[in-house]
Amino acid sequence: MSGQATFADWIAVDWGTSNLRAWAMRGTAPVADAGSDKGMGSLEPDDFEPALLKLIEPWLGMARMPVIACGMVGARQGWIEAPYAEVPCPPVGASPIKPVVTDSRIDVTILPGLSQTSPADVMRGEETQIAGYLAVVPDFDGILCLPGTHTKWVQISAGEVVSFRTYMTGELFALMSEQSVLRHSMDDAWDEDAFLSAIRKGMADPQALAGRFFALRAEGLVSTTSPGAAKARLSGLLIGSELAAAKPYWLGQRVALLGAGRLASLYAKALEAEGALPETADVTRATLAGLTAAYQKLKDTI
Repeated sequence: MSGQATFADWIAVDWGTSNLRAWAMRGTAPVADAGSDKGMGSLEPDDFEPALLKLIEPWLGMARMPVIACGMVGARQGWIEAPYAEVPCPPVGASPIKPVVTDSRIDVTILPGLSQTSPADVMRGEETQIAGYLAVVPDFDGILCLPGTHTKWVQISAGEVVSFRTYMTGELFALMSEQSVLRHSMDDAWDEDAFLSAIRKGMADPQALAGRFFALRAEGLVSTTSPGAAKARLSGLLIGSELAAAKPYWLGQRVALLGAGRLASLYAKALEAEGALPETADVTRATLAGLTAAYQKLKDTI
């Protein structure tokens, strides 16, 4: 599909920190899609409407088009802040918010994120993916893991988010592999055995991580350790320590991974190495299903 002109009933939007993605929807089915690099992080409040219109203009007619958006567009630094709904609650159920728009052809609704008081935590965008997953698997009770820059572990029961924890593992990996002294020991190669071995070490001895990180650099200087092995070990140590911390969530539970690409595959391998049998689901499908569920719930009011 592409961003070609088409007739749509409504428009679904996933607006993150780095990217903007939109789908022209006819009922529950996407009939066109488009994307740009105009994420929340690169925009001022007055820039959001022009960035959206530039992307979806081919899909607009004379009638007012409902636009349902999720993600960082509703952050404090976004278009307009959408207040959080506090767990336990359904993933998408709180009151959405509407930014003021100047173009009469669009009616924009931004979905709220979720918050947790103790321990303090928040999410934006993932709640819509969770709602979409539950729309497809309505009887799911267990743990959803959403791998990403900030990975979420989410407890689901009776259709509600009961609790969740966020781990900055992906961001730590990027910072350490690209900006720390370890960058001199890394390349784009990969050593699967080194990754799995590091998972076990990260799980068994997370308090030793700081020392193990520098050892990656030292091994590259005094031994024949390959850059690909060093990168795999760094990833394994970080994910292993995360699994150790999140063990109360996944141990003995039904676990589903809601993600895409290589990162989701790494989490699956890590969990399998620890005896878990994670189910998998496509994150784009879940996002669309969640936005569709929100639209169907709100369409009588927009």
